Amino acid sequence: MATDVDTAPLVGRADTVASLRSALLDDVAPGNTAAVFLTGESGVGKSRLLAEVSERLRDAGAVVLTGSCLDIGDASPLHPLRQALRRCDAELTEARTSSAVRGLLQVFDEETPGPDGAGALLERVSRGLHLVAGGRPLVLVLDDLQWVDRSTRQLLLYLLAGLGDLHLSVLAAIRAESLQGAHPLRRVLTELRRLRSVRVVDLAPLDRAGTDELAAAIVGAPLPPEAADRMWQRSGGNPFVVEELARDLRDGRDGLSDTLREVFLSRVDALPQHAHAVVHAVAAGVEPVEHWLLAQVVRLPEEELIEAVRAAVAHRLLVGADDGYRLRHRLVAEVLAHELLPAERAVLHRRYAEGLTSATGELHQARLAHHWRLAGEPGRALPAAMAAAREAERLHGYAEAHRHWSVALQLAAPAAGPTDAERPAPAGVGRAELLTHAAETAHHCGEHARALDLLEELARHPAGPPTCALHIRRARYLAAAGRSAPAEAEYRRALEAADCTPREQATAAAHLAELLLHLGRYAEAGAQAREALQLAAAVDGSTSEVVLASAALGYSEAYLEDPEAGLAVMRRALQTAERSGRPEDVACAYLHLAELLTGPLNILEEGVVVARRGAERVAELGLGRTWETRLLAIATNGLFRVGQWAEAEKVVAAALRHRPSGADAVELLLARCRLSVGYGDIEASDRDLEAVATVLAGGGARHVLPMLILRAGLAMWQGRHDLARQAVQRGLTESRSDDVIVLATLAWHGLRAEAEASASRTVEVDPTAVRRLREVVDRVARKSEKAGAPVRYVADGFLALCDAEISRLDDGRGDPELWGRSAAEWDRRNHPYPAAYSRLRQAEALLGRRSRVATAGKLLRQAHQMAQALGAVPLSSEIRGLAGRARVTLAEPPAAETRTVPRPRTAPPAALPAVDELTALTAREREVLAAVAEGLTNKEIGQRLFISERTIGVHVSHIFDKLQVRTRVQASAIHLRNRPE
Repeated sequence: MATDVDTAPLVGRADTVASLRSALLDDVAPGNTAAVFLTGESGVGKSRLLAEVSERLRDAGAVVLTGSCLDIGDASPLHPLRQALRRCDAELTEARTSSAVRGLLQVFDEETPGPDGAGALLERVSRGLHLVAGGRPLVLVLDDLQWVDRSTRQLLLYLLAGLGDLHLSVLAAIRAESLQGAHPLRRVLTELRRLRSVRVVDLAPLDRAGTDELAAAIVGAPLPPEAADRMWQRSGGNPFVVEELARDLRDGRDGLSDTLREVFLSRVDALPQHAHAVVHAVAAGVEPVEHWLLAQVVRLPEEELIEAVRAAVAHRLLVGADDGYRLRHRLVAEVLAHELLPAERAVLHRRYAEGLTSATGELHQARLAHHWRLAGEPGRALPAAMAAAREAERLHGYAEAHRHWSVALQLAAPAAGPTDAERPAPAGVGRAELLTHAAETAHHCGEHARALDLLEELARHPAGPPTCALHIRRARYLAAAGRSAPAEAEYRRALEAADCTPREQATAAAHLAELLLHLGRYAEAGAQAREALQLAAAVDGSTSEVVLASAALGYSEAYLEDPEAGLAVMRRALQTAERSGRPEDVACAYLHLAELLTGPLNILEEGVVVARRGAERVAELGLGRTWETRLLAIATNGLFRVGQWAEAEKVVAAALRHRPSGADAVELLLARCRLSVGYGDIEASDRDLEAVATVLAGGGARHVLPMLILRAGLAMWQGRHDLARQAVQRGLTESRSDDVIVLATLAWHGLRAEAEASASRTVEVDPTAVRRLREVVDRVARKSEKAGAPVRYVADGFLALCDAEISRLDDGRGDPELWGRSAAEWDRRNHPYPAAYSRLRQAEALLGRRSRVATAGKLLRQAHQMAQALGAVPLSSEIRGLAGRARVTLAEPPAAETRTVPRPRTAPPAALPAVDELTALTAREREVLAAVAEGLTNKEIGQRLFISERTIGVHVSHIFDKLQVRTRVQASAIHLRNRPE
């Protein structure tokens, strides 16, 4: 059936359609992602634009999946994707793609809760979409995204971060007026606007010319000036309203009032009787309303029903598709909502519920609960709401599950009036059970205040949990909400409760020890952990409590200057976990031991070994996606710090093959980005930081500072000291972290950015920023004095860097003694990168004073050797630049001793200029330069020459050094001057 009888032309949107097609298809490199979020008021033409762009994308060979979000507030998790797949399955003729679509639909039907949680489902969905795409670009088109469920929102962030390894684009329409207050999508869009791969397009109403053109196209002739003025004033350029008013004018219905409500009511009143009933029925339903379901609601003979639907479509109130009927615009439902008596609306909802109940096949529990509730049948709505909640939990949709449990609580409320007293009481359902589920799902989806409110109601219920269990649960919720002081008090009340069982005492004591550790009260944490271990020793099967308490005790001992005691406790915990065989306990023990070694104890080599051994072990236990990736992230960071960058690359690549999600993915992306920044791979660094920012748009404050530190470091190598300053200042403003090591690292980057700006004279030094950074350094110094020796040991290294950078700002040259102290500090810590950097700055300070030139040369050679061994291209380049200006020879290692790494970073010394400016280039470098002059990217050059993109980056860096240029344009000009005729 045709959806529209006289489809209006698309006016004033040609440029928008073309730009959207380019943004979603033409401008997206293979393997990358892009997204366009289309916002605008109701009726502005978002849905029409989605349809037009989707058609263009299909014609261009893309696989397009289209779905819509539901507005009933408790839709099933991932509903729009499942709807899109069903539509695609109905339309497909290609057997291979159809099989992939059905296979992905089966993933949803067979999903069961597991230890990897929602992340595993995201990865399976990603794999399924990869099969559906079949190597072609995949575009996911979603309408009414303002009603998106939490699970779909998380899937979008996962895919847009590039974690699904898909050539994917997303086009979504959002009703702007819905994004008010604390709407979850509002914050996500705010963060995504910062990313280059994401565009947010605000679709404005038509201008006066577009309004006149659209009205004239519908009426069939240009409007008289007076009529055109009135059309513009009444419509405000809203295309939907223009179309409706223009059709009224064309059909001689010019006596309507100025309100759109009257326009809609007039059109509905003009419908035949049966079509009138059809429109009211669809307005009361959950779109799309299937034909078979509509037939059961309006109860017309088949032929009369089809004629009624045809009349409603002809009057442009309904649109039809293979999956059912929709109102042409939801404004119609808003207008019609007040036109039926309450009893009439209840009848419609009852018929919907009865129809859904009688249907064979899949039962839509969420829709069923919605209609029974609005039909005034709480006893029947309650089982459906509970079934919908359990279905949402099965798919890890805790936000949706919480809404369903909340509805169930409302439905199970005691009768409130004479009519309510006649309702059947829900059988076998206790309010305490509903409160328990509602509170726990609220806790899991981050609704901490709501979880605590529900828990308080549960505490007052006669069938509520015992006092001790209540205190433990309340403490968990308070700790998750960041309310550490009351959480501590609750744990202590639990330990003092008379009804507390030995197991509950062990649980409360272990969690309290962990909380005290997070609060930095290490002595108390250690004492509490010892008590928890004593309590757990008397309880069978308390391995989890033992591991948790041992982690707190180990850290406490380490911070209180007894690292051997802390290590001994952690190793015993690992042995206990291995004996128990419980996978999560084994994984937790390995994780805490590796963190202890690579963190406060700074025993990096052993920490890396433990992390990698633990990763292998937990993979055997079936926890590869979560715990193995966490352990490999620890190993990668440890290898980076000790200078084994090539090995770190292999580890992070192996971990990313698990397709991690959420915080696990962020840890690995940040680890890989550290390597890319060190290597000078700007494109890869940018890509990882964009992916991290995408994931963090859904929440994850603890990773913001590491992301901003990397952003600042990358900006400095690009010469963008202003961007580095912005990243550091944002970190200082947004963070409330008391981690002295992270704050010291951030302060060093900020001071370095200001010093670099001063030296390069590209950006003015910001005195306010410098003063703020000095205050941070002083605060870190004071706090580190109170920290344990291991923490103070690491923080002192960064404070040495900060003091030396301040000396560069003070006199413009830097204090060589301070830089020498910094180099010695990092040599002792076996961290070659900051040690090499410090030698570079020490040599620079000596040369600036024109003293100890021989010492400066020795320092530059040492720094160059260290940077070359790492493969640190930007650092090596800066060292060579200073050596060249100072006429210091940097000896190259013999060819036989040159170390082979995945990213070759060494370069022969630059030759003296000759008549042919390209004499210094090798044959391969000449090939690369010729391709650069053609305007090819590094990736395209690599494809042409059959070598990796990163190796091309190395060649380009060497070419720039040898030709003494800074840009591809300058290098291309030299190539063109010297190419043979």
